Amino acid sequence: MIRKLIDQLELDLNPSRLFPEKPFFRFRSQRTQCDCQAHLKVQKSRTRIVSTRHIGDFDAQETILQCPDCKKIYGSEQLQSLIPSQGKFGFDIIVRIGQELFLQCRNDTDIQQALLRENNVSISLSEINYLGKKFIVYLALAHQECKDELKQYMQQQGGYILHLDGTCEGKSPHLMSSIDEISQIVMHNQKMSSENSDYIIPFLQHIKENYGKPLALVHDMGTGILRAVDEVFPGILDFICHFHFLKAQGKNLFEQDYNTIRRHLRSYKLSAQLRKIAKVIKQTIDGDEAMMIKLTCYLQAKNSKEKQNNEMAPTIKAYLLITWILEASSASHGFGFPFDRVHFDTYKRLKKAYPALKALKPSMPKGLLPLNLLHKIVIDSALESVSLRMTEKVQVFDQLRQCMRIALPERKQGLNDDGDTDIKTIEKEVTLFCQDESIIKLANNNYHYKRLLKQIAKFKDKLFADPIKVKTPAGDILVQPQRTNNIMEQFFRDVKRHYRKKSGQLSLSKTLKGMLADTALIKNLNHADYMKILLKGKSSLEERFSDIDIKLVRQKLKEEAEQLKKYPQGMGIMFKIPDLPEQLKIVHENQEKVAQL
Repeated sequence: MIRKLIDQLELDLNPSRLFPEKPFFRFRSQRTQCDCQAHLKVQKSRTRIVSTRHIGDFDAQETILQCPDCKKIYGSEQLQSLIPSQGKFGFDIIVRIGQELFLQCRNDTDIQQALLRENNVSISLSEINYLGKKFIVYLALAHQECKDELKQYMQQQGGYILHLDGTCEGKSPHLMSSIDEISQIVMHNQKMSSENSDYIIPFLQHIKENYGKPLALVHDMGTGILRAVDEVFPGILDFICHFHFLKAQGKNLFEQDYNTIRRHLRSYKLSAQLRKIAKVIKQTIDGDEAMMIKLTCYLQAKNSKEKQNNEMAPTIKAYLLITWILEASSASHGFGFPFDRVHFDTYKRLKKAYPALKALKPSMPKGLLPLNLLHKIVIDSALESVSLRMTEKVQVFDQLRQCMRIALPERKQGLNDDGDTDIKTIEKEVTLFCQDESIIKLANNNYHYKRLLKQIAKFKDKLFADPIKVKTPAGDILVQPQRTNNIMEQFFRDVKRHYRKKSGQLSLSKTLKGMLADTALIKNLNHADYMKILLKGKSSLEERFSDIDIKLVRQKLKEEAEQLKKYPQGMGIMFKIPDLPEQLKIVHENQEKVAQL
């Protein structure tokens, strides 16, 4: 009953019910005198249709005042606090669209329908897209305006630890972002053509000018980032993410061998053949009720002892083995190569399962289990040689992985694993790894192992960080920099997940190309202290945005639009001309005639 009354009350308060006809309001400046003390006079009145969430569409008649002496113009302060200058949609609509697009991941159509249903606001999909960009521009300008307050806030925390990373997809630009590890605030964002130091240096200089020098930096092993950091922050503690370091060493160690195994398996079309075999065997099992029951009992057995006591037909065993090879990726842990090695695992499973499959074949119906292709792969000496070489390298890599306590298979955090082991323990174990006689022997005989030890020695100071002693108003504290750049990886995964949820598309190449770089600042809106700084005493984002100079907003929107332009304005018409070469030839001939006159 109470819910029904609330629903009815909400319906009665809907702007379409409160204002069945479009209302009319007059607006005028509260001032009577100019700054130069002259009395203001009416210059003109103008009426325009505007929209806010609480009223919907209405006619706003604004009386414009002008100083007779200095000619300064004064509009209505109240209207300017509701609607951007020369705009139609109010700040409350801009904020709602921005929050629903970027925080709630709603698509344009859902927002359009909700605004019409709840606020009696009619708006096009293109306008929603535009106001979403406008929201980001307002947020970016507000963020820039409170840089001094943010710097002071970070100093009160003892300083900031700068995490850097970039992301891209396909041919999209690189989105470079920076986050302070201590306060968890997104500091600066920029799109750049590549992660070249020429682009990253100005990015870091901007951070330095606005926030001062960091306590330390954490990033990946990109050459561009390393050069840029040395250029802009010489002498500042600089650390490499352990995950990225391990990833790079794994690639250097056995990526070539792994690619060889992958090419061999693909040349045999192994996956397609296994799927074909599995499909035929499954059809045979489905047609036999007794085998179906046996398979179900085996799969539902609670432990290995129960499974071993199950009597199964050879056909069922063959089906389990074939699918076990086919689904080798199920044993991966989501870390990606070189931590997960799907094609190598597939080959190892095939080698292990082949003798059992060969033994089962005589007991199965003729033609149900063709093993010719699997036999060819098993006796492939080149593949066997590469596999043995890679097995040794993987063992060494996993040994280092265990020493560094990062991306371990037994841990359940996946890519969110920050590695919580004491840094001194890790440093000690990595040192012992480098001093291991078997590792040294391998390095003396193989370039890849030698390079691995050189890389550890080269980046040792960037891998193992002592706690940093910093001064705060509350006294001295010790800050331990995170040994991974997961704060950035998680951030980018969130950004991409939100856009995929909103668009329903897996590829984000076009999205990253079209999005504003400062969209990443959205993360800060969930930070209570940041919001307090950003609002500067205002009660809401709507009030805060109304204080921002509309000229700055238009300028930034124009700059962003220019960056997205592929061709100059008017080129689109030219592309539709069927005989452009002939027309250009005529232009050239006319120019020659004029020159001869």
